[in-house]
Amino acid sequence: MTYVRPPEEKPGHPIGKLTMSGKMLGQPLHIFCRGCGYGSIAQNFCRLFAEENLDATKYPFFVGVGCYSAIPVVLPGYSLMTLHGRTICTATGAKLAKPELKPICIAGDGDLLSIGTNHFIHGCRRNIDMLVTLLHNKVYGMTGGQSAPTTPEGAKTTTAKWGYIEPTIDAVELARVAGATYIARWTVAHPRQYINSWKKALKHKGFSLVEIISPCPTYFGRKNDFPEPLDLFNWIKNRAVTLKKAKTMSPEELQDKIIVGEFVEEDRPEMTEKYYELIEKVRVK
Repeated sequence: MTYVRPPEEKPGHPIGKLTMSGKMLGQPLHIFCRGCGYGSIAQNFCRLFAEENLDATKYPFFVGVGCYSAIPVVLPGYSLMTLHGRTICTATGAKLAKPELKPICIAGDGDLLSIGTNHFIHGCRRNIDMLVTLLHNKVYGMTGGQSAPTTPEGAKTTTAKWGYIEPTIDAVELARVAGATYIARWTVAHPRQYINSWKKALKHKGFSLVEIISPCPTYFGRKNDFPEPLDLFNWIKNRAVTLKKAKTMSPEELQDKIIVGEFVEEDRPEMTEKYYELIEKVRVK
């Protein structure tokens, strides 16, 4: 005789009720490709909200344009979809209007480091109090796998049939020189580490960048001799080197490696506070 589990005994997804699709459909769903890391990143945002017991009304998401534009169906809380490359400037407006908010921006390497580079630099310079999560998968995935500012030299894309010839942008170094006050980089193989960096960033007063390198099996993987999603995942994982270890390695040894860790953590005046101090000063006069 086959045992049929009663509906009341059916185990639920531990964080399903936090997601938009869970609230609407009763279970979390997503439309990401097999092997894409964005679903796990979204799930870990749910874990972050659960572990920290965050008030969703205080931590709104601002989501840009790319493959990850489907991420709100798995995110907790409230999300605003923005134009391509405009997550930071939109979040800046929200922060200045309601300083009690802590905006969380989710952007891809294709928009944050190309059409949105100016907003990225000035967000760092101003030290606006927000968390920016950069999803880095080395290509423009949503629009067909074109070369991106982070595509490695020699890698093949739909617009670089014989290999990409341009140097890449290092988001960590760009954020450092522009003035970001908390900077970390991890990969999808370091979930606990990037969750801990998110927690630090939410408590940090200022502009925080957490870069997460994620596989794109559909466009980057299949064009660069990674036939299975796990092959690309392991390639990323095996290239990761901690910041502490990197300090003992030569430039030649660090060639093609991904340095992970926390790069910057410092205090500097935050612009929203300075903005409201100026308002009070003018008001007194």
